Amino acid sequence: QVQLVESGGGEVQAGGSLKLSCAASGSTIRYNTMGWYRQVPGKQRELVATIGSVGVTNYADSVKGRFTISRDNAKNTLYLQMNSLKPEDTAVYYCKKLGPYEAWGQGTQVTVSS
Repeated sequence: QVQLVESGGGEVQAGGSLKLSCAASGSTIRYNTMGWYRQVPGKQRELVATIGSVGVTNYADSVKGRFTISRDNAKNTLYLQMNSLKPEDTAVYYCKKLGPYEAWGQGTQVTVSS
């Protein structure tokens, strides 16, 4: 069973930046597509970005051009660089290992003030 732990969340002003990390342990994530998701209370959890095992990326239209997903397989870690943050980006951010035996992290809070 893979364990995922997010870190790097916090509070920033609109226009600022944050970099989230998702450290995996217990098993390699080298062969898996990984993703970042976010959720606001009362709303559906939504996809932010994914990255495949060979580095192919996909982004939600709302974050395209502002966020960058990346991975370091040697460190078994997933990252999300967030620039030009907007109040609408405020949410709990989760990392996920995709597949039949999916795994979720516990989430990290990102708050963007106007």
